[in-house]
Amino acid sequence: MKLYRTKQGFYAEFQEEYYQLSCPDWDTLINRDDLHSYVLTQIAGLTPVLDFESKDLLPPAVSQEVWASGVTYYRSKVARMEESKGACGGMFYDKVYEAERPELFFKALGYKVVGSGGTVNIRPDSIRNVPEPEWTLYATTSGKIVGYTVGNDMSSKCIECENPLYISQAKIYDGSAALGPCLYVPAEPMVPNAVISIEVKRSERIVFQGITTLDQLKRTPDELIGWLYRSSTFRTGAFLMTGTGLVPSSDFTVEVGDTVAISIDKIGQLTNVVGLAKV
Repeated sequence: MKLYRTKQGFYAEFQEEYYQLSCPDWDTLINRDDLHSYVLTQIAGLTPVLDFESKDLLPPAVSQEVWASGVTYYRSKVARMEESKGACGGMFYDKVYEAERPELFFKALGYKVVGSGGTVNIRPDSIRNVPEPEWTLYATTSGKIVGYTVGNDMSSKCIECENPLYISQAKIYDGSAALGPCLYVPAEPMVPNAVISIEVKRSERIVFQGITTLDQLKRTPDELIGWLYRSSTFRTGAFLMTGTGLVPSSDFTVEVGDTVAISIDKIGQLTNVVGLAKV
């Protein structure tokens, strides 16, 4: 089952048919430990809609906080160690990869998240910028994972590599987080064996592409959510990006006008155009 938030209302996709949901607000709809079974009862007896493709998609986050995990794939660990050598930060990423406690950092408030079809940004004070494709978890207030989506953690690599303490400026700015196209809500927890891929196009020419599987993730979803919810509460639940295993070479950067398409099996494709954040 997939849940969509659009400008025209909320919709559920079940067995390749779409149903409009009657619910006062998105936060109330998704923040339920029984989300899958609840939506099934809501669509029982409803007539499918035939014009869903004409709806304007919005991100699946409204008031939720969006957090992110780092150094959860071996490829990410190696890349960040190489990038941070000049700032003497290489050993920290190695230690985080092997440590019990994961790297977790705040990414965005829900109202600042970009949906599929929207514009993600690069910073004007950064000369190397990359999209980071990430399997993203949604957990309710109780900490139960009930849904999944596709995430794009836009990152200013030159800022992060200058000094590890600059990671917030490299990761948190207007247009730096995208989620979508839907909230995937399976009957059972999603097994991390799906394929995740990314393709960056510039004037219809592919300038970067990559593919991996989610089973390369070192930490489990429950483990990551467990650490996030330690000593923290989330009134409407929280989204957590789980890190990336697809890292471009150090000479690559996205440019304004590029199109970034990230796909995860069963969830769908998140597509965004790259813009420029304000100074």
